[in-house]
Amino acid sequence: MDDAVLTGYDVIGDVHGHVQPLQVLLSSMGYMQHDGVWGHPNRQAVFVGDLVDRGAHQVEVVRLVRAMVMAGTAQIVMGNHEYNAVAWATRDPEVPGGHLRSHSLRHRTQHQAFLDQVGESSPLHDEFVEWFRTIPLWLELELGGNCLRVVHACWHPASMDVLRFLTNDDRTLTTDGWSATSRRGSAEYDALEVVLKGPEVRLPDGLAYYDKDGHSRTKARVRWWDPTADTLRRGTLIPPGSRDADGNPFPPLPDVGYRHEVACPDDVPVIVGHYWEQVPGHLWSPKVACVDYSVAKSGPLVAYRWSGETELDVDRYVYARGSSAEDTPGEGFGDDIE
Repeated sequence: MDDAVLTGYDVIGDVHGHVQPLQVLLSSMGYMQHDGVWGHPNRQAVFVGDLVDRGAHQVEVVRLVRAMVMAGTAQIVMGNHEYNAVAWATRDPEVPGGHLRSHSLRHRTQHQAFLDQVGESSPLHDEFVEWFRTIPLWLELELGGNCLRVVHACWHPASMDVLRFLTNDDRTLTTDGWSATSRRGSAEYDALEVVLKGPEVRLPDGLAYYDKDGHSRTKARVRWWDPTADTLRRGTLIPPGSRDADGNPFPPLPDVGYRHEVACPDDVPVIVGHYWEQVPGHLWSPKVACVDYSVAKSGPLVAYRWSGETELDVDRYVYARGSSAEDTPGEGFGDDIE
């Protein structure tokens, strides 16, 4: 890549430990292995984070992606699962014997597949966690005078302004940044939640849905990219398969007036992961695309091939699937930071 003319970036969705579809996807886009490292003669891969948890080949995925990043054939942004992995393994300076992410039963269940595969507290575990610390929170990429923004869940300038004081020049969190963003209720915690999980809105009084893990949720994700979403029903996302307290499909939210803050207010394209899209082949808007299509739930692994266009093009999506055996997820599907 050092002497090649860069012609584009291939933004790859949440991998979650599924190495075979990742290899198929890279190969289908013209990437090849040289000395054991995947690369392309004139393009660079960009991963949206969430390499770990769920799948059966998390060690292989981290090794593959880390080798690409170290060789300069790929870049990566932080996912909430990498953040959780670091916080789980990091002692809390304010809580004797505690960690930045509590070792509750729920958190351990969410993270157990990774811990089992890497060996909790092993040298390999420590090695991976130290590399996760070096991952930036977001990227701004340039090509031919045009810009592309990549972040795990939401490009939100106000939240990023809060986090800038806690990051290094390369947008990696400082030591103080890791601690500050783990304090529930703080402005720093809230800002990181928006960037790595997306903004949420509290449901009307008395409403709650149960997610795929049976956890009760009283907040819904916001369609932050859609300025036309002017009702609660149109402006929020309830995950497919959600249930009410009686186990019935969760009904549509009230079609009452609602207005949310629109993030990424300017004219620069943004690509995100995180959202567990179900139906491939559509853009959120001409400026916003999601590349997470639920590979850990038997969906495809997806990439968007950006070549400098100022408006995104649905025909630039690429899809790959792995074997049915690898499509079987492990335990721990919660995606919250706390």
